[in-house]
Amino acid sequence: MTANEKKLIQARHRLEEVEARDRVKERKARTRRLIQEGAVLEKVLPSITVIEIDNLENYLRSNLRQ
Repeated sequence: MTANEKKLIQARHRLEEVEARDRVKERKARTRRLIQEGAVLEKVLPSITVIEIDNLENYLRSNLRQ
């Protein structure tokens, strides 16, 4: 393996590490956003906590139509 091949492999690995870190950041940001939105939803509609998660979408669609 030549020095140029080693450098290319190292560069590829560095790029993969950066992409992996970006995916982790995006996932954490999404998780935080979903938690915050859920908290707001519970604050506005306290009764939402007793609804099964499987029925939540139907409940929201039927009760929040304009």
